[in-house]
Amino acid sequence: MNSNKRAAKIVGVLFILAAVTAIIGLKLYDPILKGPDYLITGSEHANQVILGAVMELMLVVSAVGTATTMFPILRKYNETIALWHVCFRFLEAIIITVGVISVLSLLTLSREFVAAGAQDSASFYASGTILKAVHDWTFMLGPLFMLGINTMMYSYIFYRTKLVPRFIPILGITGAALVFICALLVMFGVIQQISVWGGILALPVAANEMILAVWLIVKGFNESALASMTAKK
Repeated sequence: MNSNKRAAKIVGVLFILAAVTAIIGLKLYDPILKGPDYLITGSEHANQVILGAVMELMLVVSAVGTATTMFPILRKYNETIALWHVCFRFLEAIIITVGVISVLSLLTLSREFVAAGAQDSASFYASGTILKAVHDWTFMLGPLFMLGINTMMYSYIFYRTKLVPRFIPILGITGAALVFICALLVMFGVIQQISVWGGILALPVAANEMILAVWLIVKGFNESALASMTAKK
């Protein structure tokens, strides 16, 4: 297996891993992010919450992995855009990591709340509200705002170079624009991120990642397009 085919398979696997860990991680956070008694249920389900954090850390590794693995491929067409893609993907990973820290901090607060016997509950819930808000904002800025920028950059290069069939980057560009619009609508309070409209606007970019992942694992990058890009350097 040559290096380009290996890189394609790695990127495909990492895209799938990122999607799976993101969904599982968010679901595992339910006891500490949902419900009025989250400071009690969070402590009761501490291991579940920690496992959710581990899932999101795997998401961070996957996000960085896709960017660094694609960089040598993307830079053959445009090194500046390829470098921007790596930088913004790293920024996305940092934002997600901040969200993980906020959830783990909320878990510590939950444990302290239970240990204190619910004394001074108002201050505990005030701190909890802040930590939940930090997670909510990072959950929007990373998986929506930054994701839109990242997807637009690599999809543009894929479209121009025909590294993959053009219907895939067209879906990616469309999905990137819609998820970016979704991020803005959420920021201004027009819609909720977890809502019907939020799901509709995020669906194309999710479909793009899964279709791209399967294509890269099964078919890899277009070798003739890669050869053409290398010859122009």
